[in-house]
Amino acid sequence: MNASPGPGAGATAATGETEIAALLAPHPRGNWADSARRIAPLAWPVLVGQLSVLAFGTIDTLFVARASAADLAALAVGSAAYITVFIGFMGVVLALAPIVGQLHGAGRSSEAGRQVHQAVWIALALSLLGSTLLVFPQPFLALAHAGPEVAGKVRGYLLALAFSLPASLLFTVYRGFNVAVSRPKAVMVLQLAGLVLKVPLSWALVFGVPAIGVPALGVTGCGIATCIAMWSQVLAAAALVRRDPFYTRFKLLGRGLHRPQRAPVLAQLRLGVPMGLSILVEVTGFAFMAFFIARLGTTPVAGHQIVVNLVSMLFMVPLALANATGTLVAQRIGAGDAPDARRLGWHDLQLGTALATVMGVAMFALREPMLRLYTHDAAVLAAALPLVAWLVLFHVADAVQTIAAFVLRAYKIVTLPVLIYVAALWGVGLVGGYQLAFDVPGAVPASLQGAPGYWFAATCGLVLAGVALCALMVWALRHQGRHGEPANVT
Repeated sequence: MNASPGPGAGATAATGETEIAALLAPHPRGNWADSARRIAPLAWPVLVGQLSVLAFGTIDTLFVARASAADLAALAVGSAAYITVFIGFMGVVLALAPIVGQLHGAGRSSEAGRQVHQAVWIALALSLLGSTLLVFPQPFLALAHAGPEVAGKVRGYLLALAFSLPASLLFTVYRGFNVAVSRPKAVMVLQLAGLVLKVPLSWALVFGVPAIGVPALGVTGCGIATCIAMWSQVLAAAALVRRDPFYTRFKLLGRGLHRPQRAPVLAQLRLGVPMGLSILVEVTGFAFMAFFIARLGTTPVAGHQIVVNLVSMLFMVPLALANATGTLVAQRIGAGDAPDARRLGWHDLQLGTALATVMGVAMFALREPMLRLYTHDAAVLAAALPLVAWLVLFHVADAVQTIAAFVLRAYKIVTLPVLIYVAALWGVGLVGGYQLAFDVPGAVPASLQGAPGYWFAATCGLVLAGVALCALMVWALRHQGRHGEPANVT
């Protein structure tokens, strides 16, 4: 394929040279407010885009909750299975972001573009494996002890998502690259467009439109709508890359997709596999809660699914801040401005903690009206309300550990966080939660049995992870302060 630069290419090239010169220049020493002003323009488009992605699940939860409790239980189990597959692979693909961020900060645009081609090959290879796992979901169904009705609905939902996974991972390449070069608005626009398409599709496929012969497919309809929306986003992204002269400097287009190259692929995998494992452990620490809580019955897992969606919406703010800060820190490392990189990391940790505290307290105060937006089923509401008791501490700890993890990734410190997550989120959160939820010791208080026990243990695990990752971040930044280069640790 050949791309013609178009009439605006000269101006865009000049703008690109100015941008690169600004990246390479040392940044003047700034205070907390200065860092916030630099983070905000990157964070808010990421936040809007991530909220639109989360809205896919929120829309599905709202619609399916009105279809039937069995469909909602299937959505909880199916979503947990899909997230387990997608998120780990997404982490591998997103290793593109710190690599491109440092290359972009150093002014090496063509090298950044070549890395994108290698990321596409990685995404395609992972799609083949992931889609196979979704087509044959028996291990996930066994974990959940799903009955025949729920299991059948889960299979239909995951089959549709098996066709959606390649599009999701390819769009992750586009997202990781654009965020790394400080262009998150391009991603946000496509994510919002995908949501606009998703809402009417989900409604029509969940409830059916008899007038035009569309049957009511319940939870399976959600999966089909997601598949259509994701492939539409990928096609739109490809068209934008061809038409927008901004991408010319990166030489993304030319003679088609570059062949896989050993060195850049291995470089991304060395960073991406630990990143993917970290995210996988983090997500499965919570996704597997749905499998085990499903053993308690349809009502407990339905209540759990609603609270998970509520907490996930809150999480988008610290996640957006973490993405923006990780981008800026990686760029400043590439530009050789170590003091500014350290300063940005510290300031974002303070900002994220403060915002998470305010948002957590506000959501807890409004817990009952918020839960009633999802369902009016008294039994499901009764199952959900006790879980919200842990929301404030859960959210603050989640914000702290996420921001610290993204700063560490910008420094390419990715292996030790895996060990921290395994101990805290699997050891304390998942294993400890199982002990409490099912009263394995035989002396667990009634208030901590069932789903509340899992949420208590998960909160404790997040607190432990936050403390440990912050300690590792302190060590890494102090090491850089003494030696003038990133810490030699993975």
